[in-house]
Amino acid sequence: MASLATAGRICAASCVTSAQSWRSESLAVVAATARLPGFELGLHFNLTEGAPLSPDLARVWPFLPGLERLMVLAHFGRLPKAPLAVELRAQRAAFADAVGHAPAFIDGHQHVHHLPGVRGVLLDALADGGARKAPPAVRNTGHVVGPGHAMKRMLIEQTGGEALQRLLRERGLRHNDALLGVYDFRGDGYRGLMRGWLAAAPASGGLVFCHPNHAEAIATDPIGEARRREAAYFAGAAFADDLAEAGVTVGPAWPRSSSAGSPRR
Repeated sequence: MASLATAGRICAASCVTSAQSWRSESLAVVAATARLPGFELGLHFNLTEGAPLSPDLARVWPFLPGLERLMVLAHFGRLPKAPLAVELRAQRAAFADAVGHAPAFIDGHQHVHHLPGVRGVLLDALADGGARKAPPAVRNTGHVVGPGHAMKRMLIEQTGGEALQRLLRERGLRHNDALLGVYDFRGDGYRGLMRGWLAAAPASGGLVFCHPNHAEAIATDPIGEARRREAAYFAGAAFADDLAEAGVTVGPAWPRSSSAGSPRR
């Protein structure tokens, strides 16, 4: 991640602060990105992998439910909202303790932040920040465009993305106009997908979410090989060529405004 950030190939990184490795890895993350102008670190709110960070949620879920179970609980209105609010505070605090400031943006691991119940917890937490402090941006999952897994794009929008988008607009919270990057993590066609995403990005810009990692794939990571393929593409000349051909620039991740005459981002 650090090498891609330094090279200007990515403009933001989302951090899972509930992971056991966060305390040690955060030192390297902060050291690698602290001096990069415009590079942003955000919180990747996790409710589906590992154990909760807060004792409040751990009393309800000693281990976090998988995405399927979480979605069922969310859509049937059976989420433990008060413990979820405490967990969000704990994950945000773990970010601030390590990085030295609040996250620039918040999104969700496997897009959980847009689920019914979870999005209310998130938006209430942002409202509690008060007018004196600008709230973080939020990943908008309500407008998913480009090629890739069509069913997955539809599910992201309709399981809570569209509802979240409406609320972000109503509350005037910073968010990306479009989301790109959805695919099934298979095969060697990542460059072709990226070219399609760049072509589909609106003039106002969009957020391409990705998962690059140069490290050897971990056996327990179901998308380990896809991470390596993504990292190789972003580090190579092909990505720069594809950006130039599409007339797209990298960053900022969450522009406050856009100009019709500016390059797409």
